[in-house]
Amino acid sequence: MKKKQFKLSTIIILFVCIVVLVSLVITDLLISRTINDNIESNIEEKAKIVSRTVAHSTIVKSGLEGESEDQIQEYTQDIQKSAEVLFVVVMDMEGIRKSHPDPDRIGKHFVGGDEKDVLQGKETLSISEGTLGKSVRAFSPVFNDENQQIGAVAVGISLGSVEEAVSMSHRNILVGSMIGIIVGIIGAVIIARYIKKILFGLEPITIAKILEERNTMLQSVHEGVVAVNKDTTISLVNKSALKIFNEAGLSSDPIGMPIKEYMPHTRLERVIATGNPELDEEQTINGVSILVNRVPLIVNDEVVGAISTFRDKTEVNQLAEQLTGVKSYAEALRAQSHEFMNKMHVILGLVKMKDYNHLNRYVKELVSLRVDEVSTVTSKVKDPALAGFIMGKLSYAREKNVALTIECHDFIPEPKDPSVTHELITVIGNLLDNSVEATANSADKEVLMELFYQDERFEMIVTDTGEGMPDEMVEEIFTKGYSSKGEGRGYGLFLVKDSLGKLNGTLHVESKVGSGTTMIVQASYKEGKKGD
Repeated sequence: MKKKQFKLSTIIILFVCIVVLVSLVITDLLISRTINDNIESNIEEKAKIVSRTVAHSTIVKSGLEGESEDQIQEYTQDIQKSAEVLFVVVMDMEGIRKSHPDPDRIGKHFVGGDEKDVLQGKETLSISEGTLGKSVRAFSPVFNDENQQIGAVAVGISLGSVEEAVSMSHRNILVGSMIGIIVGIIGAVIIARYIKKILFGLEPITIAKILEERNTMLQSVHEGVVAVNKDTTISLVNKSALKIFNEAGLSSDPIGMPIKEYMPHTRLERVIATGNPELDEEQTINGVSILVNRVPLIVNDEVVGAISTFRDKTEVNQLAEQLTGVKSYAEALRAQSHEFMNKMHVILGLVKMKDYNHLNRYVKELVSLRVDEVSTVTSKVKDPALAGFIMGKLSYAREKNVALTIECHDFIPEPKDPSVTHELITVIGNLLDNSVEATANSADKEVLMELFYQDERFEMIVTDTGEGMPDEMVEEIFTKGYSSKGEGRGYGLFLVKDSLGKLNGTLHVESKVGSGTTMIVQASYKEGKKGD
């Protein structure tokens, strides 16, 4: 059964109410104890003062010594009223009352049992219950002029006033508690709404779920992700990033470290300072090449950090090469299909016109051309994939109305490493495509590709009759993204340069405006042995 989740406002209200109630209960206990102690202390002090005053009265002393005994009652009644005490009782050394609020009790023994000490000359305090109820009693001995004890005075103050004061404090605290709870609930609702507004109306459980989902998604991303705060301290690193960092020999626990200390050559600090993103940048970390995107994190028009996403450049290059190869294969097949359909249309037309003589000559020329092309390529190029690719480029050139001539001056064996074929397809495909496109505005649309192989070195010369290039353009054409053909271009020759780097190859360009371009490629090409 799913556990019920409370709303944020409900939790805050309950919490505030509990805190207020607990606080007020503790306050009530402390205040009640304090009030009780203070009132009892004041009552005791008051009782002492009154009893001492009465004990020093000449009327009381004279009355206890037998002179004008009746005046004691009258005197103590006045003191009782003016001091607002429960009783003032004067007794002789036998404990017999000489005064009492109830005259009928005069002459009777004092009740309570706590008068023994005062009859022995000691001033005492006690809480006891007598004929007038429970009270705080102060006892003071009475001495004559010869300093002989002749009696005692007992002054009582009812404890009902203490209970009344404590009860009053309880009522005040209860009223305060109700007001506190009401104010607390109102405050809790306001706080809950404010917090919910900050959290975009989401409950904490929803935020926790979203955070968990986002963290899982982040850790599942194949690209490395590193985020830094405004102080350029690393705040987030996913598993893919840690894997690349481990390959580069960096620490596996970078959270909380300054990015400059962890990766000295990073540019995230510059992104934070300028607020400008940096896309598709290359960076090397201890020999590991990565392709990086750096983007500032902007909240309310303020840069609060930056995030970097990156991937091992080797993987990116492999993916780009695979896509280039697939594209080249697809274009070759499309060109062959288009060329085949055109020829079939010609044959169909000649059949319908019943011009069998022309049909015979056309088929013979077509077969002769295809046989020459196929035999030239397949007899010299023994790698089936490379030979098929070159055949596809012949069809592509014919579709573009360009005369592509293939001359294989040497026997080209299959390579020892199959990946060499893939790299050469990238090189040949991009160079031929550029040459075919370069002749688009030329009167003579001709491209010549010559292939050589000697001493485990492959050489290719591609010559076109295109417009040519100025010297400054020749220096720029291998830069990634550079193109004179518009945006989204400029990656073909960059990939050619990268592939030649893997083949320990070189590319030399000779071009002159109006006279065409010649590109000379040389690369390492080890022949595969039987059984490899």
